[in-house]
Amino acid sequence: MTNQPGPSGAALCGKLRLLVFAPALLFALIIITTRSAQAQTLTVLHTFTGGWDGASPFAGLTMDQAGNFYGTTAGGGFGGDGTVFKLSNKGSSWILTTLHTFAGPSDGDLSYAGLVFGPDGSLYGTTIFGGQPECSGGQLPGCGTVFSVKLPATPCPNALCPGTETVLYRFTGGSDGANPGLGALIFDQAGNLYGTTSNNGYPNTCDGICGGTVFKLSPSGSGWTKSILYSFTGGSDGNAPYAGLTFDQAGNLYGTTVSGGLYGKGVVFELSPSGSGWTESVLYSFTGGNDGAGPFSGLIFDPSGNLYGATSYAGENNAGTVFQLTPSNGSWSLETLYSLSEGTGPYSNLVMDQAGNLYGATLEGGPFQGGTVFELSKSGGGWAYTLLYAFCVDPSCNQGGSFPGGSPIFDTHGNLYGTTFNNGSLGADAGAVWELTP
Repeated sequence: MTNQPGPSGAALCGKLRLLVFAPALLFALIIITTRSAQAQTLTVLHTFTGGWDGASPFAGLTMDQAGNFYGTTAGGGFGGDGTVFKLSNKGSSWILTTLHTFAGPSDGDLSYAGLVFGPDGSLYGTTIFGGQPECSGGQLPGCGTVFSVKLPATPCPNALCPGTETVLYRFTGGSDGANPGLGALIFDQAGNLYGTTSNNGYPNTCDGICGGTVFKLSPSGSGWTKSILYSFTGGSDGNAPYAGLTFDQAGNLYGTTVSGGLYGKGVVFELSPSGSGWTESVLYSFTGGNDGAGPFSGLIFDPSGNLYGATSYAGENNAGTVFQLTPSNGSWSLETLYSLSEGTGPYSNLVMDQAGNLYGATLEGGPFQGGTVFELSKSGGGWAYTLLYAFCVDPSCNQGGSFPGGSPIFDTHGNLYGTTFNNGSLGADAGAVWELTP
């Protein structure tokens, strides 16, 4: 594989600064055929107003067994610091209730990550900012939090339906890291939480937004005890893990970093328990060529133990790639399944259906520049691309909003659901929740 030039480390660091510090600005090949968009029906379930209901949901949705959706917004609420919400189907309509409004520094600010249900039935998530009044070295407005929200015990009579929020940990920006990014937390079978921070940690040999950590939170009495499993140096081991983690059946953790590695374009890594600690192994270093670069997306497994993910730029068209990593004799080989043609690659995990087809959302690009939802399906030894829906940035055609940042999810009927970060159908500029029905 040839090593082609890509954006410099400084350029990528600038892109990361836009992502973290100015969220309003977010916005080979074995493929043998490309299909045009099939007939899809998009329905807007809720358009955010930017008020009490929140604004700009970047993360995707979490579904409970009753078919209710839960998510976070990066803005809105009573203080403008974001919300945790629930969306419930009532007859022929959907009702949004606000479970929590973030209240600023000590409570948390700006949640870009999805939610996960814990063993106790509470929701768990992270905020990029807030927690401490300031980070180590004076960085404002705080280094982020891990939080939980206990759902209300009885149905609520109105749209303001507060749960009980608890801040489990406030990052300091020192050796414990700072700014947990886009990835949802995960639980192990013992009830411990795992996640990543995109910044800081020791040793840290780079400037700006770099380094980062993998952390564990363990229940301890009435609180939680935090431990660092690994601190990235910003060098060949990787730099700035924005995505979350995934376990294999043996208890090893897998993830990505958006930069670092042998070529400075990001890595896929594995963390394995080793004695009393954890050992990091780089499974692949992206070159910035046709293999892609800058994986903000995390990883998923198929039943055979192969890993799938996406990069946000580079590739054949400099718009990101979808890739597969296959284990073989103690090493891993990367295959580029598809190079996206415009915009940027997914900033969130892919999802796989029972037939082995892959689905994802691109943050921007597509025919109307507002991002896309796509499918990759196996076809004659290759992978066929299908554009399922193209979002639009123009106010005249942005019914479903624009810039889908989070992963789409399926219901039991095969419908897809997700969020858009910007725009909306009622003139509001605060995003939407959508349903895509084939």
